[in-house]
This record gives sequence, structure tokens and C-alpha cells, in this order.
Amino acid sequence: MLALAEEMLETRADRPPDSTSFERHLAFRWDTSRGTGRLEAIEEPDPFDLNDLLGVETAVSKLVTNFEQFIGGLPCNHVLLFGERGTGKSSAVKGLLSRFAGRGLRVVEIHKDHLNDLPRIYDQLRNLPQRFVLFCDDLSFDASDSRHRELKAALEGSLAAPPGNVRIVATSNRRHLIQEMRADSHGAHLDDAGELHMGETVEEKLALSDRFGLLLGFYGFDQPTYLSIVDHYAAKAGVTAERSVLHFEALRWGLERSSRSGRTARQFVDDFAGREALRRRD
Repeated sequence: MLALAEEMLETRADRPPDSTSFERHLAFRWDTSRGTGRLEAIEEPDPFDLNDLLGVETAVSKLVTNFEQFIGGLPCNHVLLFGERGTGKSSAVKGLLSRFAGRGLRVVEIHKDHLNDLPRIYDQLRNLPQRFVLFCDDLSFDASDSRHRELKAALEGSLAAPPGNVRIVATSNRRHLIQEMRADSHGAHLDDAGELHMGETVEEKLALSDRFGLLLGFYGFDQPTYLSIVDHYAAKAGVTAERSVLHFEALRWGLERSSRSGRTARQFVDDFAGREALRRRD
């Protein structure tokens, strides 16, 4: 019974994996299902090639430069990737891991429900030789959600200095992260000199995104860009159909989904290439 109790306590203990785990594994997630929280290795992280991100080259180039600085131990910023769905925000973070894992970069996935654990995650990563991205995907807050204050403190504002080997990268469809209401604008006013002053509520909502030093927009694509992404993935998949046929079906696929995003293009090519291969088999 003592042995079983010890094993249970080991499983639920709030402590980091041994140092060799960060050498063997590239990605981790913060898991609270078996205790107060622990870093769990992701055995098979989903790889992504940054060269597959078309139409957002400017944002990706700035992101890569920021993490070249980070890997080199130079000053760099926390990053917020914002913009329309399916434009490659999450894929860009996966691409960072593929690009820099060999130089010591690791990614830790954290859900917004666990933002209160950021100080403990910092403590577990602080003295490790690797460099870590804390990745929070699809981040946004309702107006009544107070968890954004933990993120604000972790980014900048806490008395405890954040680890030099950790940077936070968040993705969101919202530029300002916190839901904006019409009533928020009521506090805005012009002073006697004609200068606009925002209300306290608006200032509070702007303060969070402002603490990310680098804000990168991922915007929707026009039709030529969408079709060039289709061509890119079709070539990688070995599609042999006529280009005019491919484009006609790609446009119809996008119309049915009311989307011309990179995700839509990739999903279309997966479907088209699969059907084409099935016909060859028959």
C-alpha cells in the first residue's frame, strides 16, 4: 500500500519532467488532469513547413526574425498573431518548432483556462538550457472574464522577472483579445485642447494586447492568392488534373464554405487528391 501511495503521489506531484525529457521531446502541454498541473510530453507533434504559408509572407518573416533573435539570446518580444480564421496563425507556431527545434527551441501548449498557472510554468522552465515558446491558441476573453489579468502580469507587470528563455505566443481572431461592447465607447471624451482620451474600460482592453511587443496580422486572401495556395498544395500532393479543372473545383469548394483561406485550400486539395487517387486505383 505504501508503494502504491508513493506511486500515486509521484504521478500527481507538481514538478517538471527530468531534464532529459526536454532533450528527447520537442513539444509539451500543461496538463491538470492528474493533479495541480504538470508538463506532459507530446510524443508526436504535428510538423509544419513555414514555406507552405503563402499570402502571409510579411508576417511570417517578422515572426521568424523575432525568434532568430530569441534563439540567439538577443532581445526579442512576446508575439500576438491575430486575424481571420484559417490564415495560418497556428501553423506558423508549428512551423517555428520545425524550423528551430534543432537549435534548442521547444513549444509548450497551454490552454487559456490554465493561465493562472503561468507563474508555476515559468518556475519549471526558468533554468533549463532550452528556449521555450508558451503557445496559447485561439485566445480571447469575454468582457466579464478576469483571467486576462494573469496573462498581463506574465507578459509585463509582475515584480518577478519573466524567464529569459521563455516567450509567449498567442493566436486570436481578435486584435484586442477582449470582447468589445458599444458601451465601452461612452467613456471616451475630448479635452479642451481637442485631444481624444479613451475611457477606462477601453484602456483596460487595449492594455493586454499592447503588452505583446510584436503584433502580426494574418488577413484574408484574394482569389489569386487562394488559387496559388491550391496550386502549391496540389503540386506537393502530386495532383495531375488540368489546372482549369482544379481551379474551377477549388472556387466552388471555397464558395460552398464561404471561405478562401489557406486552410480551405489545403482541405480542398486533400479531398481532390484523394478522389483522384481513388479513380486511378479503380
